[in-house]
Amino acid sequence: MRNLIKGKSGESAETQVGYTSKKVNYKEGDIWEESGKKWIIKDGIKQTYTKLDKIKKEAILPLFCPNCGSLMKKRNDPKMYKIHKMCFDCVIDMEHKLKMEGKYIDYQRNIIANNAKDYLDDLEQYLLEAINESNTQYVSEKGEIERWKGGINKDEFLEQMKTNFVDFRKQVDDYKQNKTDDDKT
Repeated sequence: MRNLIKGKSGESAETQVGYTSKKVNYKEGDIWEESGKKWIIKDGIKQTYTKLDKIKKEAILPLFCPNCGSLMKKRNDPKMYKIHKMCFDCVIDMEHKLKMEGKYIDYQRNIIANNAKDYLDDLEQYLLEAINESNTQYVSEKGEIERWKGGINKDEFLEQMKTNFVDFRKQVDDYKQNKTDDDKT
């Protein structure tokens, strides 16, 4: 009753002695570890921090285009954001400017060459995994184990594959550097 009369309604009526934790004030962008978790202050709010935050930010489509600020609601916006980090309309404007400056052919060749290189990398990885698999026996549809003999010489195949992929990559580099006349690829 004494605290109510004095206007201290939230305070304790008795004196208490105990442990008080050390209070640390963090600023915007500070990263610290507490109870085995990493924390960060973003926009004034304490949030957990992981190594994947940057990847999450890249993967999530923003509500507005970072380039022009328009709402990203068109059908092609998610595809263009993954590639160019802008909305479809901004990509069209950018490509139009490149055409006006005469740089569009190089831009187009660069995109095609990069896609071809990625495809070659994936194909090479797949073939390396396939050749290194053990394929001496198979289980048929009836459940019987079939043992197959013969096949290809792995060393010859790997050597031929490596030389072919070197040639393919050289062709892609030549295409990218405009050393070939084939614009239909």
